[in-house]
Amino acid sequence: MISLLTIFITSLFVAFSGAVMPGPLLTVTISESAKRGAVAGPMLILGHGILELLLLAALFLGLGPVLEHELFFLITAFVGGVIMFWMAWGMFRSLPTLTVNSPGENVRVKASLPLTGALMSLANPYWIIWWATIGMGYVIYAKQFGAWGIAFFFTGHILGDLIWYWAISFAVSKGKTLFTDKVYRILIGVCGAFLVMFAVYLIVSAVGKV
Repeated sequence: MISLLTIFITSLFVAFSGAVMPGPLLTVTISESAKRGAVAGPMLILGHGILELLLLAALFLGLGPVLEHELFFLITAFVGGVIMFWMAWGMFRSLPTLTVNSPGENVRVKASLPLTGALMSLANPYWIIWWATIGMGYVIYAKQFGAWGIAFFFTGHILGDLIWYWAISFAVSKGKTLFTDKVYRILIGVCGAFLVMFAVYLIVSAVGKV
């Protein structure tokens, strides 16, 4: 039992260390939380978590070496860059009409947040590399304890992501009461600019490996 708790605790803190690093998922969480409220973080992590569960299954099927392959990185970087450009364009295009006092979110928007969370994760090749290296090491260790080991590892990992991104969403949504429309538009513009920079970085990195 102590070993299982060790797996859970270390997985939780490793997840925290990755979650707090700036990246496309964090950027989208900030922008969506300003629009949708505190529910945005958990909904984005729902999609992120489902994708991680599928990736965990892929590692069990022996796809680790494929995920580490340079060609896989190139494809993911190019496709991810395009997705981030598309997300940024949507942010920039909405800037003139954005307002803090926008209508409440509808069911369609809620349903799209998990998909956005999955897309932002999949668009980041460094997330995939983490799972193919550090994540794979955790899986191999946890597998010694059978299904319970894997369950404790994944629960700790996804809980770390959920706690951090919910905290970010909660903080941003509460901050909306202090936002003017101008500050709100600046925030979304900065998020869009960050996505563009990350997209350019990914594509340049991919071109450098060709």
